Amino acid sequence: MKSSKMEMSEKRIGYLLVAPALIIILIIAIWPVIRSFWISLFDVRLNDPTRSQIHYQYAVDVEKVAQIYPVLSKNLRETGNKSARDTSTQLQEIRQEVEEIKGLMDKNKKFSKQYEQVDELLLNGTPIPEELKFVSVDQQTGEQLQKRLVAVQNQLKKLVEQKKLKDDTLYGLAKGLSGAMISPNFIGFDFYKKFLSDSRMWASLGNTILFTVISVFLELVLGLGIALLINRKFFGRGLVRAAVLVPWAIPTVISALMWKFMFDGQNGIMAKFFELIGIVPDMGQLLTTKAGSMFAIIFADVWKTTPFMALLLLAGLQTIPQSLYEAAEVDGASKVQQFFRITLPLLKPAILVALLFRTLDAFRVFDLVYVLTGGGPANATETISIYAYKTMFGQLSFGEGSALSVVVFICVAIISIIFVRWLGTDLVSDGRRK
Repeated sequence: MKSSKMEMSEKRIGYLLVAPALIIILIIAIWPVIRSFWISLFDVRLNDPTRSQIHYQYAVDVEKVAQIYPVLSKNLRETGNKSARDTSTQLQEIRQEVEEIKGLMDKNKKFSKQYEQVDELLLNGTPIPEELKFVSVDQQTGEQLQKRLVAVQNQLKKLVEQKKLKDDTLYGLAKGLSGAMISPNFIGFDFYKKFLSDSRMWASLGNTILFTVISVFLELVLGLGIALLINRKFFGRGLVRAAVLVPWAIPTVISALMWKFMFDGQNGIMAKFFELIGIVPDMGQLLTTKAGSMFAIIFADVWKTTPFMALLLLAGLQTIPQSLYEAAEVDGASKVQQFFRITLPLLKPAILVALLFRTLDAFRVFDLVYVLTGGGPANATETISIYAYKTMFGQLSFGEGSALSVVVFICVAIISIIFVRWLGTDLVSDGRRK
């Protein structure tokens, strides 16, 4: 009985010790993902004032109403006085409708109060505070206001098309007033449904997978070879180890810019070298064709990140006891047999860590591709991260860009689960057999 109580208390103490770490992980790692997912459920666009924020319900842009309504009402009256009889009657009816719409807005006490404040600030030339710009209205009122404003806009458009108005000034004002009504921008999972049939998204995902698989495989093979080399004792080993780490120490943006100059189709020294040895038929094709551009970013990434892979594998090699190799030599095992029977099995934990880190890092690649090719030519090297960046910051569609960010997170989570469950289980089973 006492032992069970002690176990319970130890568990509680353990949970208390782990709780701070879990909270930090939640704040740093999970909360941004949750926030991105929440934004992805709304059509948020910074280039559209009516969708620059999350709107859960209908709202009225008070500033826009205060700017347009007085001018529209005045112009309708003045234009009606100068127009033919039938046109004047129509404009009078439209003006009456606009005033009724304004009256419907004024029934909202909050709108009426903020309208007076905004109107006074506009007269004084004072910037409008953000908290005074919008007023929420219920769904029924919002739908009614939107329907009536669109009707006014269409009536004036018809008068312009019939040449009963000299210009489209009134129509433009009515269109602007109609834009003061802000609809809820909640769209649910529409962006995710769109991406399921978006060929560009699947193409960028395919480019990302292709880049990740080839670059990580080459980095693992080359990194293992370098790690085995610098793990041996020879004269100048310390200098060689330091030299190997130089590419990894260079910032990725600087490295990408350096390779961009060397891959240049006119003056690039590496482009000329690849042409001479027959890798590319023409040095100008290296950054202007799909195959050439993909080869360029993979080559640059392998050069840059292989030392990191070698460093992780070297740390694993340092943990293998030298006595095992001495015993194997006594038993007559060759170097190849020692590698497959001793080195590789005992290096599995280090390989797992190296593969996990590099695969996740390669899948999220952005800066290298952005500087070297920009995702071109014709999106041939556009990765999922580049696509998300262009959508969010190029098109200013934050909702759609957030949805792509969530897609990236899901892919990274799947990769992590595969590595940890599959390779991790294999490592545990190997340990048990030993």
